[in-house]
Amino acid sequence: MQRFGRFALIVFEVALLSALILATRCANYQDIFVAGNVYFVDADCYARMTRAQMVREKPGLIIRHHAFENFPQGTTPHTTAPLDYLIVALSLFLNPFTSHALDLAGALVSPLLALLGGWFLWWWSRRMKFRYRWVMLILYAISPILVHGTELGRPDHQSLLILLVAIAICAEWSSQTLQAANMAGAWWLTSAVAWAVAIWVSAYEPLFARDRRAGWILFAAIMAIAFAIERHVPSVAILQPNSHLKNWASTIGELAHVSPMNPVWLHWCGYLLFVAPVLIWMSIRTSRNGAQGLRVLPFYVLLIATYFLTIWQARWGYFFVLIFALALPALLAPIKSGAAVWIAFVLSMFPILRDWDAQLWPNEAQLADRVERRIESAQIRDLSLSLRSTEVHPFLAPWWLSPSIAYWSGQPGVAGSSHESLNGIEASVRFFLSEDLEQAHEILDKHRVAWVVAYDSDRVAQNSAAVLNRAVPLRPLCRVLYQTPSQAPPFLIFSAQNPTCKLYRSAVER
Repeated sequence: MQRFGRFALIVFEVALLSALILATRCANYQDIFVAGNVYFVDADCYARMTRAQMVREKPGLIIRHHAFENFPQGTTPHTTAPLDYLIVALSLFLNPFTSHALDLAGALVSPLLALLGGWFLWWWSRRMKFRYRWVMLILYAISPILVHGTELGRPDHQSLLILLVAIAICAEWSSQTLQAANMAGAWWLTSAVAWAVAIWVSAYEPLFARDRRAGWILFAAIMAIAFAIERHVPSVAILQPNSHLKNWASTIGELAHVSPMNPVWLHWCGYLLFVAPVLIWMSIRTSRNGAQGLRVLPFYVLLIATYFLTIWQARWGYFFVLIFALALPALLAPIKSGAAVWIAFVLSMFPILRDWDAQLWPNEAQLADRVERRIESAQIRDLSLSLRSTEVHPFLAPWWLSPSIAYWSGQPGVAGSSHESLNGIEASVRFFLSEDLEQAHEILDKHRVAWVVAYDSDRVAQNSAAVLNRAVPLRPLCRVLYQTPSQAPPFLIFSAQNPTCKLYRSAVER
């Protein structure tokens, strides 16, 4: 009977955690599944899905060049093969159930990775016998930034990185605290493998390798395999000084600075963030647990490092909150009153719960905005499908729409959503802001553009002006094309429209 009770408790805990993880990650399902089609949450996701589509059509393909963005030069991307093949592998399992297996796999891959991460953390924290392990598990399940990185319809590398970094940190933690030599060695190897694969997945986010001999051998072997497969050095273009790159990056939420005074920290972590410095000090200074506190000191250092990295760029917030959640059981361990800990934790969750309240029950303006975005996505997709052809007919569109149009149409775009596409982004914003028709004509001619997609002229003009760091001109070309098609320049032939965008055929295609 006692054994059955333990098994029932395990089933209940895993089911509860799984329900929390999937409910939060899939809360946006109405924006992803629209009228029988699958849509993704941002432009980078469509670029990833274009890669997955290419891999599915040609198994064994390793994509080292993107011809579908920054046309005609293309790009050498920082994205790598592991997530491409993970999406394709998942689509093979979904084939018997849907005719949109690849799209559905792209939508589901991140929530499934989050679920795997949650199961691992449940198993690991139980094995480590953390008294307050459910504090960690709940924060992992509901923190808005961790949800954002692994949500439905977001097939981006952060979801796989979050899983790998969690495994790597937990493995290193176990290797520091478990005294049995055989177990410590196994955890060291696990840590090395997880760090190496994480760096392979995305060399842009520099991760932290470990210093054990066997681990280093595995680490080096995996990195050698990664370089042999990808056959290019990770791009450092984002580190190069460029005024347009800086201006463009300021329009990207993940690349923005996060002020220490920004309330978003509380939306991510809750009020416990305020007392974290005190808890770190207590964990290290407590006499009974002093050795344990010193052993986990490197992870507190890592927590502080990712905090400052998040101040620099918001995209590091995924890893800061992940490490904060992992550290909470150790930080709370010196507090003997379980009731006090749980009362404080529940109260600390109020900012996170308010954030979820706004997402799950939006006001009328927010709801109208979401409905409008769904309609726009469907109409852009319909227009993109009309561009499909066995021949190559490049298009020029606002840079944040280009990846989705490229995915749906199968045609290459001048712009893109990655920093490697900056030349194409600059060309597109200069075209849309241009009042000089000769200059606009030259841009189309240089990039061999066959189609031009005109979108909301106010948004296009404001974003383009921000990238170029200049004022919006009185009569930019984007406004002419969107508001008065009859006054379009003679080298652009009005071809189609819907309430969201207009399509022009270029007369300068070569």
